[in-house]
Amino acid sequence: MTILLLFSSHTLFAQQHQQQGRNAKVNVGLVYPLSSNWTGAPLDTNQFSLNLLAGVSAGEHSFSFAGISNIIRHDANGLQLAGFSNHIGKKANGILIAGFMNTSKSGKNTAIAGFGNFSKTASNVQVTGMINIGGEVSSLQGAGLMNMARNVKGLQISGFMNKAKNVKGVQIAGFINIADTAAYQIGIINISKNGNMRLGAQIDENNTTLLTFRSGGKSVYGIIGAGYNFKNKENVYALEAGLGLHLYTSGLFHLDTELTQGSLLNFEGSATYKSTFRLMPAISLAEKINLFVAPSLHYINTDVMEDRLLRKKYIASWNEDNGRNFQGLYFGYTAGVTFSLR
Repeated sequence: MTILLLFSSHTLFAQQHQQQGRNAKVNVGLVYPLSSNWTGAPLDTNQFSLNLLAGVSAGEHSFSFAGISNIIRHDANGLQLAGFSNHIGKKANGILIAGFMNTSKSGKNTAIAGFGNFSKTASNVQVTGMINIGGEVSSLQGAGLMNMARNVKGLQISGFMNKAKNVKGVQIAGFINIADTAAYQIGIINISKNGNMRLGAQIDENNTTLLTFRSGGKSVYGIIGAGYNFKNKENVYALEAGLGLHLYTSGLFHLDTELTQGSLLNFEGSATYKSTFRLMPAISLAEKINLFVAPSLHYINTDVMEDRLLRKKYIASWNEDNGRNFQGLYFGYTAGVTFSLR
C-alpha cells in the first residue's frame, strides 16, 4: 500500500511538471535539448523563445529567434526570425523572416526569405530572392526567379516566370506567365486559356524579317521574335522582344501600339541594339488573319559601320567614345501578318 501511494505521488508530480513545461512562457537555449525547456521543448508552447543555434517547440505565441532554424511543430503567431530557416508544421499567422527558407502548411502571414518560401495550402504575402510556392495566395508573391501557386488574388511578380491556376489580379514576369485563367498578364510570353496567342511574320525598312509570337490578354500582350537581315553581311541574325497594348477594336479594324527592344548580331561579339515604338493599324482579312502596316520610330546604338549605313537619313544622330559608338533616331515602318491560334 505504501509503495502504491509513493508511485502515485511520483506519477502525479511528473504529470504536473510536464504540464508546466507545455505551458512555458519563455525558452532560452543553445540548441535542442540544451535549453530552459530541456527535453520537453517539443511539447512546449512559448510566448518568447531565443536559441543561439536552433529551437524546437510545439507552438509560438509572440516571438522566436534562432541563429540557424526555428522548428515549430504546430502553430506560430507573431514574429519568427531565423538566420537560415523557419519551419511551421501547421498555421503561420504573422511574420516569417529567414536568411534562406520559410516553410509552413497554411496561415495568414508575410514570409520573407533569401532563397524560398514554401506553403502547402494557403499564404498571404511571399517575398523571396529566388522562388515562392504557395497554395491559395491572397495578396502578393514576389520572387527574383519564379512564383508558383494554385490560385492568386492579387499580384504575382517575378524576374523570370509565374505559374498559377486561376489569377484574379495581375501576373508580371520578366519572361513567361502561365495560368488557366488570368485577368492581366504582363510578360514576353503569356499563356492562358482565356488569352490571345498569335503567330506572325514581319519585315521592316531595313529588310529585317522576323517570325513572331504575340500573347496576352484583352489589354496587354507580349512580343518575341527571331529572324534574319537580308542587307547585312556580318550582323545578320535578328532578335526582338517587347510589350504591346490594344488601343481600339471595331469590327474588322484594330489599332495597337508596341514598344520593343531588338538587336542585330553575329554571335561573335558584334551587336547593334534598336528600340522601336510602333503604332499598328490592322485589318482582319479573315476570322483569324490580320494584316498590318505600322509607322515606327527607331533609336539605334551601334559600333558596327554596316548597321549604321542601313539608313542614309536620321532625324538626329551623335557619336560617343571618340566616334566608335553611333546613336541615331529615324522613322521607319513594320509590315506583316499575324495568325490567331484561338
